[in-house]
Amino acid sequence: MVTLKDIASEAGVSITTVSNVVHRRKSRVSPELVEKIWSIIEREHYVPSMSARSLANRASSIIGVITHLTPQTTGSTVSDPFLSTFVDSIEKRLREEGYYLMIRAVEEAAELAALSRSWRLSGLILTGMFQDDFFFTVKELGVPFVLIDSYVDDPDVCSIGLEDEKGGYLAAKYLLEKGHRTVAFASPSIRAGGVIEKRLNGYCRALAEYDVPFDPSLVFTQEITVQEGRKLGRLLAAKREITGICASADILAAGIMAGLHACGVSVPGDKSIVGFDDSYISQLTYPTLTTIHQDADQKGVLATDMILRQLRQTPIEEKSIILPVHLVERDSVLPPAASSRNPF
Repeated sequence: MVTLKDIASEAGVSITTVSNVVHRRKSRVSPELVEKIWSIIEREHYVPSMSARSLANRASSIIGVITHLTPQTTGSTVSDPFLSTFVDSIEKRLREEGYYLMIRAVEEAAELAALSRSWRLSGLILTGMFQDDFFFTVKELGVPFVLIDSYVDDPDVCSIGLEDEKGGYLAAKYLLEKGHRTVAFASPSIRAGGVIEKRLNGYCRALAEYDVPFDPSLVFTQEITVQEGRKLGRLLAAKREITGICASADILAAGIMAGLHACGVSVPGDKSIVGFDDSYISQLTYPTLTTIHQDADQKGVLATDMILRQLRQTPIEEKSIILPVHLVERDSVLPPAASSRNPF
């Protein structure tokens, strides 16, 4: 069976050069050499051995994208359009660099430790992390990692976050500017120190600016799926006093809109709604969804770059990056006085 060494010898280059070509790191090799090496590879029917590579390096070429979430009763790990876009961006970049991607929802720290050992993971990109025992287990693994949307106070940890508080503020402020005064906040369960709490804080800041008292009965928690969102939409349809809704994710907003429509409640005629993410689903709803924009693709690119830099032991100038947000106006919001009818 032909080896990298055999191909390198015939091509008159180093094994590293052949490895760069095999794993698509072509920017490091001249086009002439790439063509020469690939002709030898194709002629000899060479297939890289991942298991041998893993044993030799004591690591695989697999990067794990881990969501630290309690498994949902419905939906799947990548059912959220934002997460699917984020993961797709990572996979494309890793493929270019000769790495492979594993996606896994993990609830317990012991499960992650076993997963990392069994697969000899080269790196981890983790979402939904808190500064708890799970986080400290990750640090003890000795594997390069990047945290996504996690408010962990550790200057040595690579992380990419978002202006979450600002996003919640902009969503609520937009509804308040339009004249809404009873505005609901819809999200998954809210945990101290997490992304959703930050967005809720922004919502509360906007209320305070407009002298609207915070009412905890207007906070509704639901799993982020279309099905669960529909249930919440039916519940909100019966609450005539609520004219505005801030949803913490577009997919949740889409479900709420479907539930409202099913009950004969018009959006935005009877109730207005603002989403969060500006995922593709925001342009597929009827009406199209006003939402808070974040760049899921950029987040994936930056996360991958941070992992690769750690693996190559190259400097990372900025270990903590906060990406901006802004409001995208579409058709799901009108002033409450614009309602031409009351379905109740």
